[in-house]
Amino acid sequence: MSKSPCILRIQKEFTELVKSPLKYATAGPDSENDLTRWSATIVGPENTPYHGGIFKLQIYFPKEYPYKPPKVKFVTKVYHCNVSSSGSICLDILKSQWSPVLTISKVLLSILSLLDDPEPSDPLVPEIAELYMKDKGAHDIRARQWTETYAMGDA
Repeated sequence: MSKSPCILRIQKEFTELVKSPLKYATAGPDSENDLTRWSATIVGPENTPYHGGIFKLQIYFPKEYPYKPPKVKFVTKVYHCNVSSSGSICLDILKSQWSPVLTISKVLLSILSLLDDPEPSDPLVPEIAELYMKDKGAHDIRARQWTETYAMGDA
């Protein structure tokens, strides 16, 4: 039985990640039996309130991948205007700006970038965006508290 283009592409991307691991993230299938469900971690970027945190993510590849984007969500709670309380991520490449040339490595890099540079003009959580724009210092203190509570140690 031949493998679907989706599975072949996912295998290729996983092989690349094994050969050339990312400095800022890990990602891979949850089991050998289902390559469409992955777990990932992202290390909070330096010079941000997320620094030192390890953020867990779930990735699901639809059977139309790479023609449709993967579904990615945070498992670790994160105080961020572009991440909902359920872990949904507001990121253009996961929606309208998806392209089959993108890979899961590029998606993880984009999520890392979003932690470093939020998009308060397109928030999932308007209250956090408002605080970010009005009082970045207070925002960063709260984001740091959440990072320490949920993304560090045994969280």
